[in-house]
Amino acid sequence: MASKIEWTEETWNPITGCTKISSGCKHCYAEIMARRLQAMGMKGYEDGFKLTLQPQRLLEPLQNKKPTMYFVNSMSDLFHEKVPFDFIDSVFDTIKKSHWHKFQVLTKRANIMAEYFKSREVPENVWLGVTVENKKEGLPRIDFLKSIQNVTIKFLSVEPLLEDLGQVDFSGIDWIIVGGESGLQARPMKKEWAINIRNQCEEQDIAFYFKQWGTWGEDMKKRSKKENGHLLDNETYREMPKVVA
Repeated sequence: MASKIEWTEETWNPITGCTKISSGCKHCYAEIMARRLQAMGMKGYEDGFKLTLQPQRLLEPLQNKKPTMYFVNSMSDLFHEKVPFDFIDSVFDTIKKSHWHKFQVLTKRANIMAEYFKSREVPENVWLGVTVENKKEGLPRIDFLKSIQNVTIKFLSVEPLLEDLGQVDFSGIDWIIVGGESGLQARPMKKEWAINIRNQCEEQDIAFYFKQWGTWGEDMKKRSKKENGHLLDNETYREMPKVVA
């Protein structure tokens, strides 16, 4: 399905639904969307946001012959504790067969992802990422990501950024996305928090992508996310990581 997420092209959801495990989950966009789709009678969302395996979707990328960047499980978490490893194996089997595509896999359950790849190789067309919304819950995920070997691209989704992360060792990370929260109950992101990460990316030669301010603007005023836009210090930062052939 074509995506409105700026840093990808399509979404692929062989699993839908999730459960909240951290501060970043508080105002989950996927939960809100799933309940809307359930109300609309959309196939696959009969149970709303309840974790549901969707095996009928496993082969979808193989039907698309145009090379595409896929975000895997925008409506769930591939490494949810209730997803069996054999189902995850089926997801990666399709990924391996769809060698002309690239797949972005993002999780908040970095410990489970690291455990999964202890006995498996990461396909070359996979980018692995973790969410880093704050210090306490987010920063420890980086070490789990770093522990996984032979990954084409390792990335961080610092969305929503809920506090200043301080100085961070980003060694081994190829790409960092930063963004503020959207929605009626969105929590504000301070400009200096985002600039701190931008500066560290420049110092450590990491691609930096500033996605959006969200509901709260650079001036800390509440507006639509479209009005607040994506300029940081009057600059657009939409860098993508360099893939070495």
